[in-house]
Amino acid sequence: MPQKPSNLLFGVDESPGWIALILLGFQHISVMSIAFIFPVVIVEAIGGDPSQARDLIGMAMLATGVGTILQGLHRGPVGSGYLCPLVNGPAFLSASLLAGKTGGLSLIFGMTAAAGCFEAVFSRFLARMRAVFPAEVTGTIVMMVGIEIIPIAVEKFLGVDKAHSIADPRAVLVAVITLAAMAGFNVWGAGKLRLYSVLLGMIVGYAAAFFAGVLTPQQIRTMLGAPLFSPPAMGHYGLSFNSALLVPFLVAALSSALKTMGDVTTCQKINDTQWKRPDMVNISRGVLACAAGNLFSGLLGALGQSVSSSNIGISIATGATSRRIAYSTGAILILLAFFPKLSSIFVIMPTPIMGASLIFAVSFMILAGIQIIMSRMIDSRKTFVIGISLIFGLSVDFAPGLYREVHPWIQPVFASSLSLATICAVVLNLFFRIGIAKSATLNLTPGVDPSDRIYQFMDQRGRLWGARGEVIGKAMGAMNEFFEAAVENDLTPEPIAMKVRFDEFNLDVEMTYRGAPIELPSVRPDAQELLSDERAPLRLAGYMIRSLSDRAEVQSAEGRTSIRLHLVH
Repeated sequence: MPQKPSNLLFGVDESPGWIALILLGFQHISVMSIAFIFPVVIVEAIGGDPSQARDLIGMAMLATGVGTILQGLHRGPVGSGYLCPLVNGPAFLSASLLAGKTGGLSLIFGMTAAAGCFEAVFSRFLARMRAVFPAEVTGTIVMMVGIEIIPIAVEKFLGVDKAHSIADPRAVLVAVITLAAMAGFNVWGAGKLRLYSVLLGMIVGYAAAFFAGVLTPQQIRTMLGAPLFSPPAMGHYGLSFNSALLVPFLVAALSSALKTMGDVTTCQKINDTQWKRPDMVNISRGVLACAAGNLFSGLLGALGQSVSSSNIGISIATGATSRRIAYSTGAILILLAFFPKLSSIFVIMPTPIMGASLIFAVSFMILAGIQIIMSRMIDSRKTFVIGISLIFGLSVDFAPGLYREVHPWIQPVFASSLSLATICAVVLNLFFRIGIAKSATLNLTPGVDPSDRIYQFMDQRGRLWGARGEVIGKAMGAMNEFFEAAVENDLTPEPIAMKVRFDEFNLDVEMTYRGAPIELPSVRPDAQELLSDERAPLRLAGYMIRSLSDRAEVQSAEGRTSIRLHLVH
């Protein structure tokens, strides 16, 4: 049973109340609205007209609303059960542009539906792929999820958009005021001030944008002139399919699935103080929910979806991770799809406010990735997995034209720093696993070998295996306690074999020697026993060994004794 962290105001199973759910839903939608730029980019690139962009934005609201609700489900085969809003993600941007230029909007929607089917199949295999995604891989993915957003976040923070190719001082002022308000409400605010820190910061930002002239009267008139009610054009553009575009869309779906894996892992960690490892079954359900969202998007007439990392960052910052917020966010989005006048409030959001919101959220995502990486001991192999993946992933952002000539089929991998870093991390992890033995034996002779060798041996194996430092420390303590007891009590003059076996779930230690068995009592010897019974110190050592392990047993036959310790990893 997950244990709610103390920094959360409302955990995943708790309800903030109806008013809070509505306000928090709008707060998340204000961050999600940044993704509405992708339908506009697609329509402009294929030579469409503004009415098509409005249609796609309406369908995006409807599709992402349904997808967000599906992701929040915690019963049945679909849904991670976490607050993981879906948005039109950049993972599908390159493939969608290629399809749009080849066959128009109908081809985009048909291929998106096909990608959703592939993602659904892929989700069914995730539960068996735990070894492919250890903490250093998932942590790198989570960290890159945040890092990938930095270029667009900083550009928008500086007011760089289609109308401004360089930083706009007025926009920077608005962005600074917005970010300062968000951070101030979050750091120094308590209760509801922290809960609504993003929403309050945006209100301050809108006011600052209006007085600074960044939010113009024309934009306000456009919002007021939008129709009050207009049903979205569901399935209006039809579906078509082109096998030549299957590879880029499958790559995009894979990128989306791996991103979802990293985001759901983050949700698992922030909702449980006792988090130890990714729950792959839960992640599989989360990827299936994303797949269902993409299938629905294609059939409905919307772009491909993926989990919004920015919204997860917002939930960390505000301390509200209730899955009921996912339901309210999804319901409000579906409602807004039918009321353009209301949804246009988010469509006209000033660029610097978008940038401030993204930077606020990204700060938490990057730190979450670092924490996942550091939850395991790191050796040179894992250093290379993390370092090389980050270097090549960041190369996409540092040198945007570097991979321009890559074949269009695999272009989605090289179009995103997250995609390239993720593929690198997965491949390097599999490569560097070659030659790693999952068991090792240390032979120590009492009175000859120092106990320091246990520390050196376990520290080296723990880093090589990527084990949690806490578990390695307990095993090390139990082994050291036994070896010192063997020396002080003359249990055996012969070498003691200490064999250690590891997998991602368990750490087992077997200590074998020729000599009398040691008792592992479940009750600590009291002070009187320690003073009057010469065997009491040995029983105290046995008690310490038992207390440091999750399960312990002693077996003895034909003069040989074996102590088996089991620790849950």
